[in-house]
Amino acid sequence: MKIYLAGPDVFLPDALARAEAARQLLAGHGHRALIPLDNSETTAAGIYRANIALLADADAVIANLNPFRGFEPDSGTAFEVGYALALGKTVVGYVADDRPQADKLADHLGAPLAHVDGRLLDAQQNAVENFALPLNLMLAIPCRIVRGGLEEALQGLGGR
Repeated sequence: MKIYLAGPDVFLPDALARAEAARQLLAGHGHRALIPLDNSETTAAGIYRANIALLADADAVIANLNPFRGFEPDSGTAFEVGYALALGKTVVGYVADDRPQADKLADHLGAPLAHVDGRLLDAQQNAVENFALPLNLMLAIPCRIVRGGLEEALQGLGGR
């Protein structure tokens, strides 16, 4: 299979080493990694078009859905997941912490969430999803979410 690897890993200081390790891991399982760093584009529009082409060419997507630069997954990764799902691709996401999102939010905020009139609210009185899912329902429902990293996601892909 050709597997597109989505995630904020491309922004990390060791992005090239991570990409090579991922490429080797997937090859060891008989798959080909499609990695956003594989193109030579340098403009925003060029990178977008190249990544869209890789997604279209992929048989499946594995996405790093760990928080990046905040509490939620990387927004570009969330877009890639949605785009892949719209194309009918199988998507497996991985997270290090698969506790319910509401529990993680309470820890992140350092304050308990309030139960008011059957709703869960944060300190600003904003409603909080309370479905016992590890991510926002728009990611957790259509994707298979596994705890761990790329290896565990690859194993999760085999089960679909």
